[in-house]
Amino acid sequence: MIQNRRQYGVTKAQVKRLEDALAAAKQTEGMPPRVYDAMVAGIQSQIDELDEQRREYDGVCRASRLRMDSVEHLADVLIKARIARGLTQKELAEKLGIQPQQIQKYEASAYRSASLKRVQEVMKALDLDFEAEIALEPDPAPDAGRPVDDELEALRGS
Repeated sequence: MIQNRRQYGVTKAQVKRLEDALAAAKQTEGMPPRVYDAMVAGIQSQIDELDEQRREYDGVCRASRLRMDSVEHLADVLIKARIARGLTQKELAEKLGIQPQQIQKYEASAYRSASLKRVQEVMKALDLDFEAEIALEPDPAPDAGRPVDDELEALRGS
């Protein structure tokens, strides 16, 4: 995922280089057809992948809502929210009163090193309105006494 304008620019330049390489490959003569087809397909695949990343970044820049299906995607949502708010990593760091390198580290590591408090601060700095619905697994034995029920009965009896 493209995380900032610099990466976007690098990706755009890489697509241009690959498109030039593809055009040059199409001018190549005397290559066995299977090798030629594999080379062209490989270059085109890379172009398609980078173009998809650029489209995703462009879409995030225009987003008004972000969806998170799992807590494992929280880091992606925080990064996309920063992009959607039009903030650079440096600008977010300034809002939090920390060094820009710290935001770079958080984003590079998918916020694994960030404390829950720091994640909350990031969400507040990004002015995120967070709402979640937590799905609970069905009780495997609904008729059996559950520890919580047993503890409540014990408290009532004393």
